[in-house]
Amino acid sequence: MADKTRKTSPAEFVNQVRAETRKVVWPTREETIRTAIFVFIMMIVLSLFFLGVDSLFGAVVQWLLTLA
Repeated sequence: MADKTRKTSPAEFVNQVRAETRKVVWPTREETIRTAIFVFIMMIVLSLFFLGVDSLFGAVVQWLLTLA
């Protein structure tokens, strides 16, 4: 329990940060390109979906306003 309340020195903090950054596994160029393409495709699909939903709700609201 004493370890949790112990202050970390700046040098020890820098050493801990370096140790953690050595553990990072960076994606390869191919993985990055594949992920970017997937994100772009999903962005297009979802934007078209929400355009359709928005258009449908807009048409329903316009129809309801004609009834009033």
